[in-house]
Amino acid sequence: MRDLARLIIGVEMASNTEIKNYNDRVSVAIKDGIADVRLDRADKRNALDPAMFAAIAKAGKDLVTNREVRAVVLSGNGNSFCAGLDFASFQSMADSGASGTGAGEQKNAGVQENAGSMQPGAITHLAQQICWVWQEVPVPVVAALQGHALGGGMQLALGADIRIAHAETQFAMREVHWGLIPDMTGTLMLSRLVRDDVAKDLVFSARIISGAEAHQLGVVTRLSDKPLETAMEIAREIAERSPDAVRGAKALINRLSNAGAAEHFAEERRIIYSLIGKPNQVEAVMSNFEKRPAKFVPPTV
Repeated sequence: MRDLARLIIGVEMASNTEIKNYNDRVSVAIKDGIADVRLDRADKRNALDPAMFAAIAKAGKDLVTNREVRAVVLSGNGNSFCAGLDFASFQSMADSGASGTGAGEQKNAGVQENAGSMQPGAITHLAQQICWVWQEVPVPVVAALQGHALGGGMQLALGADIRIAHAETQFAMREVHWGLIPDMTGTLMLSRLVRDDVAKDLVFSARIISGAEAHQLGVVTRLSDKPLETAMEIAREIAERSPDAVRGAKALINRLSNAGAAEHFAEERRIIYSLIGKPNQVEAVMSNFEKRPAKFVPPTV
């Protein structure tokens, strides 16, 4: 499947375009000032595993300092943009609950061992950074969304400046379904786009909405039957503008909309670490796996 995806990329890209690969999870091809960034785990609906976290962060970091790039298109190979956290991570949570693993142990287990790491001086840990890095990229980032953008996948999409989606794309802030919170910058980025009551509805219910509803609510910028094609058209239009003006405009808009981000992300980390591995969080996961009603205890936070 992955070899086929690369073949498709090769057909779509000019022969003189060099494709850089990150951890066999993300490819980046730059041509005519446009960076074509593709999640490359189509057989898993581009789900986020440790290698994917590292690959997205590194690809974004490289684009931050690339002065030849004038626009970025972020998409996923295959039928989905990104279905969220790898299923194995939730299985690990269920297994730890069944074996009596405590909160402190679970905090450092599975994906948290990788996605929870922070670099000195950073305002994000790795899981947050794969979404935040697209705000750090000084040029516009256009996300092309099809199939699924669930949980971490939706938060990744929210990190882009512009979102193009098919009307039938499935979106969800899915974390509460698993006894968690959106901890990858999602609450900040979602709150910039929609009213507080709308953000609360989506986060509290964890319900799945269509691309059409997401567009109506303001989460999606434009609808398209061919999201990647439309995203590329937008990127080409941006690339024809003065790069100094475009970079300056993004910096000014972000200066207002991203104010207070560091403090907000720190609170995300505090709350998520207070939840992981606690009885109600483990029960949310185990009841889902066992297909039974959850039996929650009074809250601990």
